[in-house]
Amino acid sequence: MSMKISDVLQLEEKANLIRQDIIKMLYEAGSGHPAGALGMADIFAALYFHILNHDPKKPDWGKRDRLILSNGHICPALYAAMAQAGYFPLSELKTLRKLGSRLQGHPHRTALPGLENTSGPLGSGLSQAVGLALSGQMDKADWRVICLTSDGEHDEGNTWEAVMLAGKNKLHKLTAVIDRNNIQISGFTEDVMPLDNLRAKYEAFNWHVLETNGHNMQEILAVFDEVKTILKKPTVIIAHTIAGKGVSFMEGKYEWHGKTPKKEEAKLALKELEVIRSKIRKGSK
Repeated sequence: MSMKISDVLQLEEKANLIRQDIIKMLYEAGSGHPAGALGMADIFAALYFHILNHDPKKPDWGKRDRLILSNGHICPALYAAMAQAGYFPLSELKTLRKLGSRLQGHPHRTALPGLENTSGPLGSGLSQAVGLALSGQMDKADWRVICLTSDGEHDEGNTWEAVMLAGKNKLHKLTAVIDRNNIQISGFTEDVMPLDNLRAKYEAFNWHVLETNGHNMQEILAVFDEVKTILKKPTVIIAHTIAGKGVSFMEGKYEWHGKTPKKEEAKLALKELEVIRSKIRKGSK
């Protein structure tokens, strides 16, 4: 499906706003994980403002698509996207990780309308998504399941159990998205536990494999359109991203996996992001 360039630019601006919200939230909280959250902002914007079939006014709508976040530590991006979409007030983002907040450091399903799963232990999300997809297949439901995962959590054995089960059952309405940013908390993925060739591994378990630039909005939209044409296999999208995308001093640095910006760093990050937003807005005129 082709889109007007103005619509693509609107999605890019949403991604930028999500990134700005992430910086503000993490600075306010004094803890959290910026690198992965910033890197997935474009995909979250595409999902919540174009791809997902959902209704913020009816978060329990039976025909909604189910979004499972496996790598729960990047939840600031999820919360920001949900707030931008209207699930709850933007002002509530400032309560991230605060005592009594609905926006916990890792998502808790019953704490906030619109959350489909509780996540924290890495590697569990794909199993949750497979369970949902199996139930949908048994009910002959039209809704889809999209599971966001990190590359680092592919070190976990239960991820591969889920991969095998999904392939065996030909869960074609299940899509996994791997945030292939090549970092994890203790270093680069290929130093900690080499993962390549991810494509060959998924194909061996009967998955359809697609790859995309996780920061090119048009590519992201096109690859999700292609997913709908796959009828006999689950699909995995390997999204090549840059950790900390949009903030120059964070980009590609694993040290920012779980380190929050200090006051001056937050100011600089927001200034850089606002410059990018200005360029996006000029492109839409």
